[in-house]
Amino acid sequence: MPVPSVLILCTGNACRSQMAEALVNHDLAGKVRALSAGTNPQPCVAPRALEALSQIQVSTLGLRPKALDELLDEPIDLVITVCDNAKESCPIFPKAVRMIHLPFHDPHDEALSSFVQVRDDIRARLIPCIQQALGLEV
Repeated sequence: MPVPSVLILCTGNACRSQMAEALVNHDLAGKVRALSAGTNPQPCVAPRALEALSQIQVSTLGLRPKALDELLDEPIDLVITVCDNAKESCPIFPKAVRMIHLPFHDPHDEALSSFVQVRDDIRARLIPCIQQALGLEV
């Protein structure tokens, strides 16, 4: 039986959604497949986002900003918007899909400590949200 797929959507797909993708794939490995995209993706993942993940030994291999169009054909079971702009501009998906809005602070252009705080907030709130939404054991 395939694992459910979760799309984490943000504006730039450079900070919050990238950290969320990596954390979900790490913490819920084998139970959920996380993908991330942006409504207006940036050219690269924020270096401090990568550093914040590396500090806790979460793999950053393969992380790159992606346009939402790249993933529209993916089988998505749950969409989570992590910023207000993405919530407002979220497209209609080819099939009905459950959507949750769970905003996080944007640490872009801030110190590493802000990225660490957002990383920890994502882990504390997003992981249980996904577990509950998909009926997974907590």
